[in-house]
Amino acid sequence: MTAITPEKLLEELRRAAGVVTGITAKLTEPDVKAPSELPDWTRGHVLAHLGGIANAMARQLEFAARGERIELYDGGFESRTRAIDMAAGHSMAEHRADVDAALGRALHAFESLDDVGWQTPINYRGGVVFDGGLALWRELTIHAADLGTGRGPETWSRPFCEHLFDFLSARVPEGQRFVLQPLGLPGVAIGAPGGRSTVINGMLTDIAAWLAGRTPTLGSLRATAAADGVELPALLPWPAGVPATR
Repeated sequence: MTAITPEKLLEELRRAAGVVTGITAKLTEPDVKAPSELPDWTRGHVLAHLGGIANAMARQLEFAARGERIELYDGGFESRTRAIDMAAGHSMAEHRADVDAALGRALHAFESLDDVGWQTPINYRGGVVFDGGLALWRELTIHAADLGTGRGPETWSRPFCEHLFDFLSARVPEGQRFVLQPLGLPGVAIGAPGGRSTVINGMLTDIAAWLAGRTPTLGSLRATAAADGVELPALLPWPAGVPATR
């Protein structure tokens, strides 16, 4: 797998932020009220969440720089949900301004880091700033696809998909082992060594989308167990950073 260094992660964050701002620049007023790819959420809900998570992660870094830790969302998960519901109905101009400001704040916080700063502890998942950067990369990339504007999982990069393979190995049920076999690339085994084995074949992005609970867009997935075709296995919930996150 491609190693993700702080320098590479910062590059990926800038790229992901650029994708989001590129999408929001083209959305119209009717677009923002249309359904997203997420159940019960409009595009306005997704945009509100993107602004919220970018601000939340920036806040993690700002407090960490002062040697302090703070919960991800001011007021906790319930406050996060209320803020999304309240902001979902904003105008497209308001969403665009909020998302642009939040992404600018987050990128500034990450761009201000030195080598030590990337390893500073934060409250999110009990990790360090680097873990927060990975989380924001996931949020921006996956939710850009959730906006449903034609830029789906098929656009995800190899480094991002390989990162999802690692991060989402937590979704493999106990006692099972998945052998992920992207077309033309080395296989990756996740889950319990020696567990009941299922091979998942397909395009790299389709496998990553399935693991992330999103719809594979290239229609290439095939699961086999003991050389026989089987249904795709069930997955455990997304490994949540706070209770009941999407």
